[in-house]
Amino acid sequence: MERVVARSGPLLARGAVLGWQLLQRRALGSRAQRQLLGRILRVDHAGEFGAIRIYAGQMAVLGGSAAGPLIQQMWDQEKEHLEKFNELIVDHRVRPTLLMPIWNVAGFMLGAGTALLGKESAMACTVAVEETISQHYNNQIRVLMEDDPERHKDLLEVLRKFRDEEVEHHDTGLAHGAEMAPAYSLLKNVIQAGCKAAIYISERI
Repeated sequence: MERVVARSGPLLARGAVLGWQLLQRRALGSRAQRQLLGRILRVDHAGEFGAIRIYAGQMAVLGGSAAGPLIQQMWDQEKEHLEKFNELIVDHRVRPTLLMPIWNVAGFMLGAGTALLGKESAMACTVAVEETISQHYNNQIRVLMEDDPERHKDLLEVLRKFRDEEVEHHDTGLAHGAEMAPAYSLLKNVIQAGCKAAIYISERI
């Protein structure tokens, strides 16, 4: 009997250690997943906020033109996107980026500035921004699928839907003369460089 107890002691201790290590791994995994989710929701919330400010700037200049209803339609969809991310950051207790005041002004200026150059330049801005955002959503979808597709099922559904709508906006811009904008390639590259910088910063601050 004593021999059995003596043998069971080390086994119990080893089991306790293994159980503790398992709990630690789960805690680390959960923390990493929360951090991943926080980065994604923070940057997507900022991106959709920036998008509605861009369309607000375009509407301030072109709202009364023939392009007004088209811009309004895309703007309305972006408002729906932002509303959803407003809900998600609250539900998951994610802090918005500290740079919201900057994106507020910068987005409006970008939208109004390109619109002042003409409808084609406004559409070029739309193409540049929406192409960057749709690619960014694709990257996030890939990361979430690699992490845990079942755990992230609901968010993946949201990202896929919004990605598809951003692609529609991109295609709308091309269909309405984006490539006819003066210095189209240069304008597109500059805007996309700014968008990528904004994404990088918003994920971290």
